[in-house]
Amino acid sequence: MTYAELRVLSKRVGIKLKQQSQVLVTAESCTGGGIATAITETAGSSAWFDRSFVTYSNEAKMEMIGVKSETLLMFGAVSEQTVQEMAGGALERSKGTCSIAVSGIAGPDGGSDEKPVGTVCFAWAMGGSIIKYETVVFNGNREEVRIQACFHALDKLEDILDGD
Repeated sequence: MTYAELRVLSKRVGIKLKQQSQVLVTAESCTGGGIATAITETAGSSAWFDRSFVTYSNEAKMEMIGVKSETLLMFGAVSEQTVQEMAGGALERSKGTCSIAVSGIAGPDGGSDEKPVGTVCFAWAMGGSIIKYETVVFNGNREEVRIQACFHALDKLEDILDGD
């Protein structure tokens, strides 16, 4: 997986968002704005992209996009419950009509037996509802995990836009 492949995917997703009159917002933790970067490398992306919330800390998740402290305490930042709240909160606090939320452990440290390095949780929301959420464990170093997470997030959004 390369950054060039990510840009190609991002451009395809952008075309579909524009065709469907959708506006994307992202809530990113472990990807650090990587999804937004890929999207905004396409000229004209302001037609289908509103903003990105880079919520790396738990405090940022709570303050910027309304993740509940109880959710973080009970399930942790890297959980399907947290990314669902991130996806919903990003929509509520933006002009977006669909959202992607990502939180994970890119490494090289921070993993556990339950959540090893490479564990990334995703959620996608559209029209005020969570459409899909899942956890994936990627292999590779920090950079490889992050780029795989960005690609996966946009690839699944493309599937959602295609009606899959």
